[in-house]
Amino acid sequence: MGSKAKEKSTRTRRAIINLLKQEGAMDASVLATQLHVSAMAIRQHLYALQAEKLVTYTEEPRPMGRPAKLWQLTAAANDLFPAGYAELTVGLLSAMTEAFGDEGLDRLLAVRTRQQIAAYQSQVSGQESLSAQVQALADLRTKEGYMAEIQPLGENSFLLIENHCPICAAASACAGLCQSELEVFQSVLDKAKVVGRTEHIIAGERRCVYQISG
Repeated sequence: MGSKAKEKSTRTRRAIINLLKQEGAMDASVLATQLHVSAMAIRQHLYALQAEKLVTYTEEPRPMGRPAKLWQLTAAANDLFPAGYAELTVGLLSAMTEAFGDEGLDRLLAVRTRQQIAAYQSQVSGQESLSAQVQALADLRTKEGYMAEIQPLGENSFLLIENHCPICAAASACAGLCQSELEVFQSVLDKAKVVGRTEHIIAGERRCVYQISG
């Protein structure tokens, strides 16, 4: 394979990985349509990614014909996305707990939460509508590696979807990090009455989802 063909193949496989990360399980034909690549080529890329243990599939029965293969990322694929210095962060949290106990860790999280609220408020709380606030928050979270997007539910009601968690390892070691994020969102989205988490990566789900209502 020439260098240009190899580069194109690499780009296509990365596009497949990104799409599966953002959208969840998909079959080859849907991937082909989304990426404007032939279904045969997509299947070749998927099997190559499967050999690298980056994707796997489950079979979904269809009324006619063979079951469809629904492709999804494996846990190993998370290493391809920003991890927020996972090992260092987990180590520091462990050292903080050992040195200062749970109370010291709680104080550290409280300071971090105050700093995060202050940083977000200047760009989120000043927006004129809840829609604008949620969009500003999603933009900030995407810059931080969360691959955030918004899904409108109805009048003044939204889902804030985070397809990746760059602090997943740290959050798994310290549940307070996830709780503090809820506190941050509730503080900076001052036009919202309800902010609740409906899906959670730490609980084994594909993404984190927050329901926000005005």
